[in-house]
Amino acid sequence: MTIKDIADKAGVSKSTVSRVLSGNGYVNEETRKKVESIIEQTHYLPSATARSLSKRETNAIGVIVPEIDNSFFGEILRGITEIVDQNNLTMICCDTNNNAQKEERALSMLGQQRVRGVIITPAIDYSEPNAAKKLRRLLNNLNVPVVVVDREIDNCTWDGVFYENFQSAYCATKVLIEEGHRKIGIITGDLGLKLARERYQGFLQAMEDFDLPVEPRYIYRGDFTIDTAYRLAKNMFESGDIPEAIFTCNNRTNLGFIKAAREKKFKLGRDIAAIGIDHVEVLDILDYNFSYVTRDTVEMGRIAISMLLNRLKNPDMQRNFRIMPYKLVLKGSEKRTPE
Repeated sequence: MTIKDIADKAGVSKSTVSRVLSGNGYVNEETRKKVESIIEQTHYLPSATARSLSKRETNAIGVIVPEIDNSFFGEILRGITEIVDQNNLTMICCDTNNNAQKEERALSMLGQQRVRGVIITPAIDYSEPNAAKKLRRLLNNLNVPVVVVDREIDNCTWDGVFYENFQSAYCATKVLIEEGHRKIGIITGDLGLKLARERYQGFLQAMEDFDLPVEPRYIYRGDFTIDTAYRLAKNMFESGDIPEAIFTCNNRTNLGFIKAAREKKFKLGRDIAAIGIDHVEVLDILDYNFSYVTRDTVEMGRIAISMLLNRLKNPDMQRNFRIMPYKLVLKGSEKRTPE
């Protein structure tokens, strides 16, 4: 059923039906009852999209993430959803797969949907001036509040929730050093991303502060994916030239490294020490002891959506900027104790 069908059955105009549905404007009481009776009989449900377009507003929030299948972003979405539900809002989620063109299309679509605000983790590193300028233009064109999560945008003025990348990497490396390891390697993230560079710099700074050499052959350049980390770790184990300890830079890198270690029969905490960034829930389920530094990712989502709602209420308030602290969880893999 459409508004036109209802109008035809009631013998009234579409504008009259619209006034009955919206509750705005005068409608004769007898006509109102007639229209409402037909609506009830036909179980007509007005289109939320059409209604929002006529009002030029929606109750939808747009969320753009680069890897929707990554548990890290899944936990952030969980936090966002909690607050969205409490406020009777709708969430439109877009996955860019770390692709700038998909991100541009997602922003265009959210603009067409007239979302009230956007929470975004950028698809790529926007340190290059022209790329950053284009993203800022796309976001500004939406003319809605924006909150940036996890991956910073250079010179941005939007609210944001980020992480102690340098500090967490420094802490993880320091733990390995304090356990007596001297030959320490790293599987980096995608160094095209600022957060990956910050984690790499944290590793390097810890090595320098403790007067330990950084061996180029123990620097394995990854890209934050399981497959690449697995390939790099497998090659490392097969080479026979293996560091005493390894630092891995995110949840998927952790998994790729662990997969290779198990396949090659290397036991963490005995044959090689290891510590990574990010909690991997499945390792707890499997009772696999892997040490890590992490942050409250669900809370990051809650903070991001709360920032957005506050900005909607107070558009002129000062920029809100939060840095999530890291938490160290040691489960024994940071050691190297022959049985």
